[in-house]
Amino acid sequence: MPAADPEALAAALLTLADHAARLADLDARQHAAAGHLAALTALADGMRTALDDQAEILAGLTALTGQVTGLAARIDQIAPAESEDDDAGPRVHRPAPAPRLWRPDGPDRDQALARLRAWVDQVYRPGYGQLAAALGPCWEQHPLALYTLDWLSELWQVLYLQPRRDAATLAGQAEWQTRLLEAAAGQLARETARCGHARPGARSQP
Repeated sequence: MPAADPEALAAALLTLADHAARLADLDARQHAAAGHLAALTALADGMRTALDDQAEILAGLTALTGQVTGLAARIDQIAPAESEDDDAGPRVHRPAPAPRLWRPDGPDRDQALARLRAWVDQVYRPGYGQLAAALGPCWEQHPLALYTLDWLSELWQVLYLQPRRDAATLAGQAEWQTRLLEAAAGQLARETARCGHARPGARSQP
């Protein structure tokens, strides 16, 4: 058997070493590619989960929008938005700011007294019989009477000057008539019936 050529053997060994190095490099690249693929897969799963969550949130917002729209429609039925056009239809009464009735004078108090006089003369006395008749003629000189008539008249306007009436408004009217009015009228009578202003010959101050 002929002896191996040392140079040929060395060349073969170099070739084998080169192939081994290339295989090791390919194996490393394969592992790196597998790691990148796993990372991309995890990222895709995360994006899919986020999209599912966003879809659920959007669905919830859509349902909430529907509820808000329904509530807005309900509110519009009870208290329609006021229009700047006086001919657009009946307007909803908005309670006036609380007047400073404790101040002895001033334009705000004068305006508040004028509103109360109008309500007492046009609504309270003509419409509520003996309850209203118990109000003394000197009621304007009694701060307690002013405070009571203020909320009583404003609440009456809120309940009776609405362009539409529903079950809640009807229940409010019933409570006003049967409970609040009677209690307020009794308070007004006690305050104005036995005072020095009500004696014969006494004059009510404007």
